[in-house]
Amino acid sequence: MPLTVAVQMDPIEKIRIAGDSTFALLLEAQARGHRLLYYTPDRLSMRDGQVSAEVQPLEVRDVEGDHYGLGEAKRIDLASVDAVLMRQDPPFDMAYITATHLLERIHPKTLVVNDPAEVRNAPEKLFVTHFPQLMPPTLITRDKAEIEAFRDEFGEIVMKPLHGHGGAAVLRVTRQDPNFGSLYDLFATTFKEPWVVQRFLAEVSEGDKRIILVDGAAAGAVNRVPAPNDIRSNMVRGGAAKPTDLTAREREICETIGPELKKRGLIFVGIDVIAGNLTEINVTSPTGIRAIKKLGGPDLAAAIWEAIERKIAPSSSGGARSA
Repeated sequence: MPLTVAVQMDPIEKIRIAGDSTFALLLEAQARGHRLLYYTPDRLSMRDGQVSAEVQPLEVRDVEGDHYGLGEAKRIDLASVDAVLMRQDPPFDMAYITATHLLERIHPKTLVVNDPAEVRNAPEKLFVTHFPQLMPPTLITRDKAEIEAFRDEFGEIVMKPLHGHGGAAVLRVTRQDPNFGSLYDLFATTFKEPWVVQRFLAEVSEGDKRIILVDGAAAGAVNRVPAPNDIRSNMVRGGAAKPTDLTAREREICETIGPELKKRGLIFVGIDVIAGNLTEINVTSPTGIRAIKKLGGPDLAAAIWEAIERKIAPSSSGGARSA
């Protein structure tokens, strides 16, 4: 059944299609016959309770440098489409939070992926703390004495912004690190919110596994190995993607958190696991599905669309809405 799908994303001309999960979802949607409408978050509006966006019909091609075509722009009521993919990248700031409030007005009559209220209520580095038994020792604070006591207890630690993304400003601090005072001052000046402080996991040198869960079930994984002389495994920071399978511990993690993800309407989720320790639950704009497929894993774009179509089908009456 063809659907009309609006995608709220970053400027399409700037994405790197080789590793972009949003682009993989667009390719799969188009292959399934769904009609695509594109807009960026700044085109989102609400007037007298009606949520609209200035959208453009979108066609995509898996050709670097010639990957998209756009039609004439038109403002539409987003309640008239079947689904909205909320796929702009963080930062998870007030602009992002405001977008969740607006899209919440049309969900679930129009299915928003992921559920905007739950995205707002599940910041990646806070939501994960609902499962402390799966995590390394973790402190959330901006209190210097608390951080120093935590460092005294565990030796090497990692400090990172609570609402950071893409590995930005992730710092390893040693027990006797002479730069700690300056790093604390830099964080205190730069970030208003608390920070995440965790015991450093030396096993990160062997990889930080990204596991994709679709509608609460583990669906595929990629091991991201940091570049030499870096603790960050994010592929945008030079991490290398390697094929991998799930360990018994990783399956236990997925089976523990999966029911909660499904209950919250979080259809497409990426979790990060280092040496059997859950470190993040990514719900805003998870990545990794193109890398998994390129390394011989499953086609997760297809699995995600199958989950979306199942949720829309029971309430749909005769195909896509006009827009």
